[in-house]
Amino acid sequence: MKPETGNRTDGGANTGNRRIALSLAGLVVVMVGLSYASVPLYNLFCRVTGYGGTTQRAEAASETVIDREIIVRFDANVSGLPWSFRPEIPELRLKVGEMGQIAYLAQNKSGSANAGTATFNVTPASAGAYFNKIECFCFTSQALQPEEQVNMPVQFFVDPAMDDDKNLDAVRTITLSYTFFPDAEAGQPVALSGQDAAGKKL
Repeated sequence: MKPETGNRTDGGANTGNRRIALSLAGLVVVMVGLSYASVPLYNLFCRVTGYGGTTQRAEAASETVIDREIIVRFDANVSGLPWSFRPEIPELRLKVGEMGQIAYLAQNKSGSANAGTATFNVTPASAGAYFNKIECFCFTSQALQPEEQVNMPVQFFVDPAMDDDKNLDAVRTITLSYTFFPDAEAGQPVALSGQDAAGKKL
């Protein structure tokens, strides 16, 4: 007579199924956790590496200035806000490591108060790791009363370490670009995709 093994086989199969189910459940939990962590981790990665044109933050001016010159151009855009927005000057020629300072001018052209928040980037994107801002209005809500105009200063320098990056030897111009969007937290309407009520470049 053959020994009865059916019960043992079923038990082993059930144990294996439970292990697979638990493994899959654990994988789902890990994936959900990574999805929540991915945004701050990506932002940290961009700040550290300058990836995507993300600039750096500095507490003080560079202690070193070298002879290499760089032209910094300034770009201003608005999307979904009834504002005019522009730099006070179109560009500035500096030595690498030298402190630069300009102001962007914003004015609410509407008859009601509203608020906006600016995002920014630099091009070429690879220069972001060397572009340091000491003072900046980006990612800070700016509330303007009807017809109110404000000057928003920016202080910056280009890190002399850029001169050691052979991939940037040919770079003579860096563009610093800001775009103002409606401040959703302040209850401002957000422009629909494809619409540009006041979003043309100024």
